[in-house]
Amino acid sequence: MLKPRDLHDVPVLFELMSHPEVFPYVRQKAATSDEFYFLTRQTIEAEANGELISRTIVDDQYHPIGTINLFDIKNNQGFLATWIGQPYFGKGYNKLAKEQFFEEIFYQTSIETIFMKVRKTNTRSLKAVLKIPYVALGNSIYADVYEEINANDEIYDLFAISKEHYMSYHQFSNIAASEDEVG
Repeated sequence: MLKPRDLHDVPVLFELMSHPEVFPYVRQKAATSDEFYFLTRQTIEAEANGELISRTIVDDQYHPIGTINLFDIKNNQGFLATWIGQPYFGKGYNKLAKEQFFEEIFYQTSIETIFMKVRKTNTRSLKAVLKIPYVALGNSIYADVYEEINANDEIYDLFAISKEHYMSYHQFSNIAASEDEVG
């Protein structure tokens, strides 16, 4: 489902990213394939320096279909940015990719909070975020971050996933599953 970013995936990812239903919501936009190669190389280097975490989302046949990233890492917090190519919308890849990414982030790194800023007008992303059972609306909980992302205009809602909530949810889910097996 996820693999490290790789320059070999650039042509396929660039084509998927260029779709008009995807491109407006991509954080690292590129107008040309060469520009996307350059951005991907920068991303790989930034990850090596601990500045971000980036993975390629793959389908069941291991073909690249999008990316999932944790940007702006500081104070054990970062911002999630995910995009999936239009042919893969509605097939469950977004949910699976996020779950695998969150597991990696919270069990293998020191990250404590994952933020998601979602345009109030982006109904597709809002629906996806609201399906995450351990997400919290962060507009008031993290008021300083909310004000920062809306410094020029109030266009984003802020959502947050804390390591504590993520792990508590999964611990409870595992207990409930164990009880179902016994009972």
